[in-house]
Amino acid sequence: MGSFSVEIGTSDIRAEKWTTIDALVDTGAFMTAVPASVLHGLGVTPFGKRRVRLGEGRVKEMDYGQTWIRVDDQEIVSFVLFNDEESTPALGAYTLEGLLLVVDPANQ
Repeated sequence: MGSFSVEIGTSDIRAEKWTTIDALVDTGAFMTAVPASVLHGLGVTPFGKRRVRLGEGRVKEMDYGQTWIRVDDQEIVSFVLFNDEESTPALGAYTLEGLLLVVDPANQ
């Protein structure tokens, strides 16, 4: 199975200010991960911390919150991780399922 990215929109919790980023479609990730600077720039604030196991197996404590995520013409309020700037943004399984989307790697 190959990997691919999609353009997602993310917004403040009131859905008044949007920005777009390219995110890796990652069915192995539970939560969507967005660079912290993007979320802070939109006025999204974390409401807690979670221990997260990263792809390489390392466990890290990360801020998390909720905000709007848009894929194509569908939108949902979803959990998001405040990701490091050097990490690749990821569209996680929780958001994908909430949007009623399935992954089709062959057709992306």
